[in-house]
Amino acid sequence: MLRSVLARATVVAGVAAVTTLALAGPASAHVTVNPNSATQGGYTKVAFRVPNEKDTANTTAVEVNLPVETPIASVSLKPLPGWTAATVKTKLATPIKKHDREITEAVTKITWTAVDANSQVKPGQFQEFEVSLGPLPETGQIVFKALQTYSDGDIVRWIDVPAPGQEEPEHPAPVLKLAAGSGDAHGAAAPAASSAGHKDEDGSTDWLGLAGVVLGLAGLAAGLLAYRRATPRA
Repeated sequence: MLRSVLARATVVAGVAAVTTLALAGPASAHVTVNPNSATQGGYTKVAFRVPNEKDTANTTAVEVNLPVETPIASVSLKPLPGWTAATVKTKLATPIKKHDREITEAVTKITWTAVDANSQVKPGQFQEFEVSLGPLPETGQIVFKALQTYSDGDIVRWIDVPAPGQEEPEHPAPVLKLAAGSGDAHGAAAPAASSAGHKDEDGSTDWLGLAGVVLGLAGLAAGLLAYRRATPRA
């Protein structure tokens, strides 16, 4: 009797643990931009976080594309030891202004390449590529389509645009959400998210992890209660 009760408790706890992993795991595997929100008209520093999803190959290069339809006048790259960075500029059909100066071309592609095998992103690791951007365009979001190159020649295209109300695509592009600014381009900051809807840097919600913990505790409590009921009293 006691063994049967303990077995059921073990199953409950196992299901809770599996649920926790299922809720918290998938969101961390994508290429993301962090933070994932900023302010229109302002400047921001973002990091493109690139995890290695393969067990037998390294990430050797990362390409990030900036939309020419909503160009950004100033794009600055932070040097990353062990990686080279190259940018491509595109002539704009409609010039934009930056501090009363007309900008006729803008950066539309950034490519980071590992200089040797020691710098490559290995299985179980990730790397962050930092960029300063501004002034940010007056649009609801910026989609950065990205390509991830592996040492085995495989190229993963993170270019699918998530659609509101639909399931996340298999290879979603990094998306930077933009909120309306206050008019101060240099001092503007993205509004803080409420605790109920807060998202971490990977885009996964905190409540998912909390729900998994609660389920795990509930399974443990159920097992202990069943054990106490099955144990003969002295």
